[in-house]
Amino acid sequence: MSDDDAVDVESPDDAEGDAARANGTAEATAEGEPGEGEALAAAVAEHDEALARAVAALEADLAEAREELRERDEEVEELTSKLARVKADFSNYKQRAKRKQEDIRERASEALVERLTPVRNDLLRALDQDEGSDLRPGVESTLEKFDDVLADEGVESIDPEPGEEVDPARHQVMLRVDSDRPEGTVHEVYEPGYEMGDRVLSEAKVTVSGDGE
Repeated sequence: MSDDDAVDVESPDDAEGDAARANGTAEATAEGEPGEGEALAAAVAEHDEALARAVAALEADLAEAREELRERDEEVEELTSKLARVKADFSNYKQRAKRKQEDIRERASEALVERLTPVRNDLLRALDQDEGSDLRPGVESTLEKFDDVLADEGVESIDPEPGEEVDPARHQVMLRVDSDRPEGTVHEVYEPGYEMGDRVLSEAKVTVSGDGE
């Protein structure tokens, strides 16, 4: 047999070596796979823990922000309430001050009118007594101006007509006289009274029909 026709025959020792190497490679592969899985699991667990810590921190920040917002809301509500009370107090103060000013003005006007009305009554009596006097036109002109001043102050005279019912709040009965008018009614006005708004400054002095005895 020639060398070219010879067939390579593997010896038993070579076959055993190849098998051993194959087994070693398989074992190394088998041992490497569990190691890689554990590393991946550890990495995932670490990531989960870090994520959990981040979520917890965010939740804490959110809770703190909500608490601050609640406190701010309470502060705003308190300030709004205080502002409303201050506005109400100021409005009440302005109203009280206005009423006080009006009251002072009315009292000042009333005091002046109370001093002036007797003068008017004197002028009226002067006209009744001096019907033919040369002074009458001047007195009448003065009385008209006087009445204009009183009207500007809101003063009206209380001058009831004969036969009118007596008003105890506005009429002062001076005397009862025999009269053909209904009993208890005004017979004659002795002196007119005066009122300013809803306040009677002086009552009209009147005589009343009735038993004169």
